[in-house]
Amino acid sequence: MNTKLLFTIILSASFGFISNSQNLNDKTNKTKLAVEIDSIIQKQVDLDKIPGAVIQIKMGKNLIYKNTYGYPQKYDFDHKLLNPLEKMTSKHLFDVASLTKVIGTTTSIMILADKGLLNVEDPVSKYIEAFNTPEKKGITIHHLLTHTAGLYEWYPVYYKASNKQESYKLIEELPLMFPVGGQRRYSDLGFVLLGEIIETVSKLPLEKFMQQNIFNPLGMKNTTFNPLSTGRFKKIAATSHGNPYEKRMVYDSILGFKVKEIDPNQWKGWRNYTLKGEVNDGITWYANNGISGAAGIFSTIDDIQKLVDMLVNKGKIGSKQFISKEIIESFLTKDKFNNGIGWMMDPENPVIKNGPKGTFGHTGFTGTSIAVIPENNISIIILINRQNIGLMNNGEYFSLNQLREQIFKAVLKYSKLK
Repeated sequence: MNTKLLFTIILSASFGFISNSQNLNDKTNKTKLAVEIDSIIQKQVDLDKIPGAVIQIKMGKNLIYKNTYGYPQKYDFDHKLLNPLEKMTSKHLFDVASLTKVIGTTTSIMILADKGLLNVEDPVSKYIEAFNTPEKKGITIHHLLTHTAGLYEWYPVYYKASNKQESYKLIEELPLMFPVGGQRRYSDLGFVLLGEIIETVSKLPLEKFMQQNIFNPLGMKNTTFNPLSTGRFKKIAATSHGNPYEKRMVYDSILGFKVKEIDPNQWKGWRNYTLKGEVNDGITWYANNGISGAAGIFSTIDDIQKLVDMLVNKGKIGSKQFISKEIIESFLTKDKFNNGIGWMMDPENPVIKNGPKGTFGHTGFTGTSIAVIPENNISIIILINRQNIGLMNNGEYFSLNQLREQIFKAVLKYSKLK
């Protein structure tokens, strides 16, 4: 045989072997990732730190990993173990808490901006007359979206308001706590007001605007506010037993939220049962009938993935441009505080710790989180009902920071090995 031909055959065979090894490595890495994630989450379930979880990891159009753990509810209000225990499924609705800010409110503002119905640099006073004061007239929609408006970080609105209009009026009239644009101070109140702006501009109630302009077009059939009122949903993960942590925020000055003009004993409306289908957030439930721009959305992991896919695809749903690429990119560009518009982009945040350029995400107090790595076309959605375990001895809920960071690190490692 011709020596040159023999060399070519051997070389081709060698390259074929290398190619097969690479494919095998991909499968191996995927298996290793699954084992690592299972270990991270199941450990916390076994230690009774969390009741259950659902996770989904996607790379491009490929589902890399999806699994469920534990239970949608483990304990009743008296901290007695339920018997029998229902198994967690990917069909369970979760109170996504502050993921409402990005899934619903930020996306709504994107849509209105894309249609030319508002601009993020518009002064808030253009839509809310109460902001037309020397102190507040410089505040823009952009400030509200980036938590730089100088508003109270938190206020027990329900002590003075029992419906949406009263809630809006109270928040509008509160004095500023910090210089406008001077620092990032995470505030639910700013996103409640963004809900008001969406209603003013669209002339629709907030929940109807989101339903008609986000949930329906994206096929998010299991996403809603106040799921119990629909009668459609039987599988819902339970959250807290009443509002023990929020009550502590009112009563315990150590947390730094005590408001001098509020007597903690002047309001007695606290819930005294396990929440399952009622939003955990007190401002949203007690003062806004379960609907606000800050919290209140219930959803499933598959529905959330549809919203995330649209963002990853630069605003596209299939071949249709749902939101312009320019709007998506402007919202997902870092500012001087290392965050995007609405979305977190700070690489020091545990949910996206040390992520590559462009990585964004957000968390929800109930235990939910989204992390997206555009550079690798990867998304990680984690839904955990951590509050159902109850408060720990230190008066806090179990922190998910380490768990989120470990999972994100594992996914980063997998994406580099691929």
